[in-house]
Amino acid sequence: GTLLNLSVSDHGRSDSLLLSWDEPEGGVVGYSLALSSLRPDKMLQNKSIGPNSTNFWFHGLTPGTSYKIDMTATLACMGITSQTVIGQTSPSAVHNLSLSSDGSSAVLHASWEHASGQLDGYHLALYHSDSQILVRNASLLPNATTFLFDGLLPGSEYALKVSTLSGASQASTSIRQWTAPSIPTQLRLTPGSSTSLFASWAGAGGAAWLHLTLRNLLTQTVTKTLSAKRGLTNYTFQHLQPGTQYWLGLSAMAGPYSTMGPNATAWTYPLRPGNVTLSSVEEQSSLQAHWNVPAGERDFYLVTLQEEEDGAPTRNISVGGDSSHVTFHGLRPGKQYSVQVTAVAGPYWASEYSAAVWTKPLPPSSVSLCNQGSSSSLLARWEKAMGEAYMLVLSAVELPMKNSSLLRGVTNFTYEGLRPGTLYSFEISTVAGPYTSAPQRITNWTYPLPPEQLTLSNQGLSTSLQASWKAASAGSTGYTGALWETKAQRCVRNVTTGKSLTNVTFEDLVPGRQYTLEMVATAGPYKSPMRSATDWTYPMAPSGVTLTNTRSPLGLSAFWDKATGDVDQFHLQLYSKSLPSQRNITVGPKTQNFTFLGLAPGIQYFLKVTVLAGPYRSSSHFATEWTYPSSLANVSVQPGRRPQELHVSWVEPDGGREHLVQLSVAESLSIIRNVSVPYGVNHIDLEGLVPGSQYRVEIFSQAGPHRSSSQTVIGYTVPLPPLSLSAIPVSNSWALAVHWETPPGQRDGYLLSVHEEDSSSSPRNLDVGKDSTNITLAQLAPGTCYLVEIWAVAGLYRSLPKNVTGCTVPAAPTNLSLTNPGSSSELHACWNKPPGRRDHYRVNMYSLTSQSRARVRTLPPDAQNVTWTHLEAGSRFAVQVTAVKGSFEASSENVTQWTHPLAPSNLMVSSASASTLQASWAAGEQGAEGYVVDLYDMASGGPVGHVVLNRHTRSHTFINLSPGTHYSVTVRATSGPYQATTRNLTHCTREYDAARG
Repeated sequence: GTLLNLSVSDHGRSDSLLLSWDEPEGGVVGYSLALSSLRPDKMLQNKSIGPNSTNFWFHGLTPGTSYKIDMTATLACMGITSQTVIGQTSPSAVHNLSLSSDGSSAVLHASWEHASGQLDGYHLALYHSDSQILVRNASLLPNATTFLFDGLLPGSEYALKVSTLSGASQASTSIRQWTAPSIPTQLRLTPGSSTSLFASWAGAGGAAWLHLTLRNLLTQTVTKTLSAKRGLTNYTFQHLQPGTQYWLGLSAMAGPYSTMGPNATAWTYPLRPGNVTLSSVEEQSSLQAHWNVPAGERDFYLVTLQEEEDGAPTRNISVGGDSSHVTFHGLRPGKQYSVQVTAVAGPYWASEYSAAVWTKPLPPSSVSLCNQGSSSSLLARWEKAMGEAYMLVLSAVELPMKNSSLLRGVTNFTYEGLRPGTLYSFEISTVAGPYTSAPQRITNWTYPLPPEQLTLSNQGLSTSLQASWKAASAGSTGYTGALWETKAQRCVRNVTTGKSLTNVTFEDLVPGRQYTLEMVATAGPYKSPMRSATDWTYPMAPSGVTLTNTRSPLGLSAFWDKATGDVDQFHLQLYSKSLPSQRNITVGPKTQNFTFLGLAPGIQYFLKVTVLAGPYRSSSHFATEWTYPSSLANVSVQPGRRPQELHVSWVEPDGGREHLVQLSVAESLSIIRNVSVPYGVNHIDLEGLVPGSQYRVEIFSQAGPHRSSSQTVIGYTVPLPPLSLSAIPVSNSWALAVHWETPPGQRDGYLLSVHEEDSSSSPRNLDVGKDSTNITLAQLAPGTCYLVEIWAVAGLYRSLPKNVTGCTVPAAPTNLSLTNPGSSSELHACWNKPPGRRDHYRVNMYSLTSQSRARVRTLPPDAQNVTWTHLEAGSRFAVQVTAVKGSFEASSENVTQWTHPLAPSNLMVSSASASTLQASWAAGEQGAEGYVVDLYDMASGGPVGHVVLNRHTRSHTFINLSPGTHYSVTVRATSGPYQATTRNLTHCTREYDAARG
């Protein structure tokens, strides 16, 4: 056959195919076209076209689908030729493609709606917009509609291309989006100088742009703003104000995103003050600092005053940033100072120093001039004064003046080679810089020379000592001496002689003792260095005297060591400062101990042992000891005046000095109080205790270091009474509900007493547990008031009572009856007396017939009946009796009764016709409950008519009677079971003739 050269193309369209062919040689009559799907093989379109066409469009096809096209050409020579070709439509692009970061700096989320038609899958290509680098390549199944790109760069723009794949064809669509920027970190702002700040940060690559804002925090104005491209990591701000705090804010931007980043504050360096000076002022010990205020700002000035000597700051003063001077008061005189003025701005400062200046000095204080026992030197002393140096001048009458200059660290100076016994004058001044203080003046003498070759001898005598010496070589005006007992250090003689006397005898001295003579030479008011001599008289005193106590039997034992030398006897003297009497005992020379018995307990005794040797004696030192105290007797623990107190008393024994009262909690045995009581006091009040608690008391008697214990006594504090006591009657029963509130403190329980009012019977007592707060008192008499008392109980003690009166509900009267004694105006009520008590009865009577007011009577508590008079006749009444006790009541049941009715009056009978009779009568409004009218035939005596009428009716007509017949009429008034009848009246009905006439 002839080739048609079929070709098919979609020309970029997803719903059409263009079929093209070559016209066959020899001409053609027409073409037949058939379009079929491949899977399944189904013909979709069938077309016939004329001979002049070489192409044909198939429309309405499914995107991305392969089709089979069969073409048959009818040739002019009546032959046919056929050819088949396969074509595919282009796939369609996805719809509603979106790419979002959702605020993330590293993730982009892609989503789309499915492309129409058939497809093999999707291909995703993500590019970095700036670098055009392919970042991510992904192939997805046809059912995919989302994809997540992670691990992306923050603050970057990305382009996404999504291609729909079908066979070898594809259809693409694109979109762009930014990731959120990342916030720069490690923002630092540091001063570069007094007019610049250096800002630096890290992590700047995560934003397309950085925006910097510098704000002056002092004026709250924006100083500079800056926008920088990605990658900038530092910037220097110039031309700023010195000593000023600035705030730097940093924000990151990328596409539509802007994120606030960190901020930082920093200060520019302040400028240091200029021309700092320090000068003195008129006020003593004051200096003033001046300086020139530099440009810029600062928080304050720190003015530091320091001593030049050690460089240590002595004063720190903070002043405002606009200040230019400050004055320092109360400085140390004679000191060299300098000042440092520091401008402080935030954590930074700039300082300037002044030259050093001096304060005016003061003269030295505590100036003294002493000879120190020297006859040829004087020592000048003074307390250190502030300054550079001292000027010293020493002068005496008829002697040359001595001038000296000393450095400031010296506080004494010794003048040597002076004349003994001479009056000298000393002056000293302080020098500090250009200043010299006023002088301090003082005078003193040099010492005279001492006596020489001083001796003291007893010369074999026991009651005298002789002293001798050689006169001083020069400077002495006389001699003064003192004789001392060497051991006792007691002066027994004073002697003063002229310069020509060189011996003296001391008479009537104590034998056996060592004596010391001290002698000095005098010159003016001063004495020479002392010379001394010593010697002994006989005998020697004993040693090692001690005194110890014995407890059983009560006594004191004395011990001593035998004295050196001859001893005839020992004399023991025992006494007490507390007792008027003393004991004197003499024992032999070989005895070295003795026991004193029968002594008073708790007393301090003193013992002296004296050596007797011929006519001479020597006594030992005193020994002392206490006897053991007696234990306290009859210790008593009673409640105090208040519930928080215990009163402790005892019988005071002989001897002793003070007592220790020890208080402990009985249950835990823990000691809570120790109180010292002086001797002579026999009681104590312990306060601040817990009411109603059990305590243990033990008393210790003390005498010196010794202690005796009393017996242990148990005592209670009085408990507090219960609070808010109430007694309320229990409804429907003869009982009282007693309630109270728990008081503070402790208790063992409660005692409840119930006593009937106006009764001679004994109260009823009940024990109630300590944790209870209520109790119900049952089986009480009704309508009776009771006095309820309650105590809190602790041990044998009760609190103050709390009482309340409560009344039970009374019993209701029983068997109430209301009777009519046959009267139309009187009723009689009676009842049985109920048990218990009541204040009175209240009897209420109500009329059930009329609307009259209720009648109330109050009767005594023993009444059992009452009569009511002047009641309405023919009325029904109800009675109720109520027993009343205080505000409580109990009522009986209601009973009813009628009064007798009043008989009708003025009965009249008339006949208006031959067949009627009319009866009429008169009666009061309240005379009866109703009326009964009876009609009888006089001839037969039988009843003819009977009618019941209400109480308001006053007449009745009988009809259908026999003419000319005698009848008897009776009218009865009725009230309940009672009735009252009129007399009978007879009357004759009319005859017919009479009726006609």
